[in-house]
Amino acid sequence: MFIDLLRKRRSIRQFQEKAVEQEKINTLIEAALRAPSSRSLNPWEFIVVQNKETLEALSQVKPNGAAFLKNAPLAIVVCADPAKCDVWIEDCSIASILLHLAATDLGLGSCWIQLRLREYDEQKSASAKAAEILGINNGLEVQTIIAIGYPTKEMKGHDTSTLLNERLHFECFGKKG
Repeated sequence: MFIDLLRKRRSIRQFQEKAVEQEKINTLIEAALRAPSSRSLNPWEFIVVQNKETLEALSQVKPNGAAFLKNAPLAIVVCADPAKCDVWIEDCSIASILLHLAATDLGLGSCWIQLRLREYDEQKSASAKAAEILGINNGLEVQTIIAIGYPTKEMKGHDTSTLLNERLHFECFGKKG
């Protein structure tokens, strides 16, 4: 059941030195390409990265929160053309979460690396630095990088007691169940 998949999913930042099989990569790609998109404009583009040097370079595109990427065997970069759709951010986010869930379903771990609105340094955004590394020069914005691989250890999903039930309202804000 889908809820079991959600209960199992965790952000994984430590990966085994084991390549992800092509069949699993193909499934991940299919999941991303099946992502719903506002008005079916599909503004997203995906870049599959397995090259260790490229993963190392991408792991340095922002000062905090991306270093673990250098040890991942696979990354899928999610980018889009903002001129194609006014809700490209939402469309990329949907595709990103589908990649997370597909990875979990395949027995893989994954972690979202947010680049949009993050800085590489004082002169360049993290998105622009990633675009430079990946040879993107056509106006695409890199929103996220999804690191994917086999987890070094099995982690249980978050316990039900950690759910933020106090943020749940019924019929109107402030009305509790």
